Amino acid sequence: MSNPDFQAARLTVRLDAVVANYRLCQRLVGPASVSGVVKADGYGLGAVAVTRALAAAGCDTFFVARLEEGIGLRKVAPSARIFVLDGAAPDTVPALITHRLTPVLNSLAEIAGWSAAARETRSELECAIHIDTGMSRLGLPGEELSRLASDAKHRLEHLRVVLWVSHLACADDPTAKMNAIQLDRFRTALAMLPPAPASFASSGGVLLGKDYAFDMVRPGIGLYGGNVQHAPKNPFAIAAVLTGRVLQLRRIDRGESVGYGASFRAKRPTVIATVALGYADGLMRAIGNRGVAAIAGARAPIVGRVSMDLVTLDVTDLPPATLSTDTEAEFFGDAIALEEVAAAADTAAYEVLTAIAPRVPRHYTGAPA
Repeated sequence: MSNPDFQAARLTVRLDAVVANYRLCQRLVGPASVSGVVKADGYGLGAVAVTRALAAAGCDTFFVARLEEGIGLRKVAPSARIFVLDGAAPDTVPALITHRLTPVLNSLAEIAGWSAAARETRSELECAIHIDTGMSRLGLPGEELSRLASDAKHRLEHLRVVLWVSHLACADDPTAKMNAIQLDRFRTALAMLPPAPASFASSGGVLLGKDYAFDMVRPGIGLYGGNVQHAPKNPFAIAAVLTGRVLQLRRIDRGESVGYGASFRAKRPTVIATVALGYADGLMRAIGNRGVAAIAGARAPIVGRVSMDLVTLDVTDLPPATLSTDTEAEFFGDAIALEEVAAAADTAAYEVLTAIAPRVPRHYTGAPA
């Protein structure tokens, strides 16, 4: 009879670690407040569970990217302020109002549209306004900022600006000159505009010091255990552990190949562990023949290509007592840092987390999910 509790792969999410990382941010930036960035399904960890844990810890403000994310989150956090970073495109305005979502307005056109909606509904609508200080993505560029500042009373009619927002481009590098340049630009912009709370720092900015904190910070990857500034010791607690079960162990002779394309050939008699995790689960295909996994804390190289559902490890040097079918292999977490996986895949820790597919069950520990 099959075991209904069998899980070939698992992402263990430590909600107590997420809360601990939230508390750390509070200590670093106080008296500024700390919001929770839970876009992309809580960076892949599960926005519902993460939001509930943070709300229980006192967090009352959250950021998402998409309208759909905000609508879903409203059911979980009925009284929280939820900012939508994508802004307020005309066809999203009714839903933003209905679900009491606060758009982060990114242009004069969006400001005008949101103001018009306030007039039509005979209400004062809350908003945040994004000022581009150097990312050159979303946000008001310099020319639009000047136009807003010169006619703020008229352009902001019927609106209540609850937050001026900008975003650091190089906060993961505390030595980057761009950080100070953007800080100066943001301060200059705020001096031109009507007074309202301001937010500048995400996780990296939190670690840059209180000059960057302003009134609210917006940690994302730090909440989920990312070592955003690649410090020798990660200041954030590990919040996610990805594991897969060993399905089969086999010994191959010197010269035999492993996996598609025969990209790995054994240089000695080798013990291969085949693990139930592949690129359909979000394990980066690029770490084939480059990455590592860990069994009982001992590291084993990934050999051969990562395939859709499976990955193979060279476990020859691991203690035999730790090896059996059903043994779990860790691909990131306590023994292997997110950043190490990202380096092997030539990507960022953000992508490593958010790539984990829905078919990998999330298992929550440490707080009610």
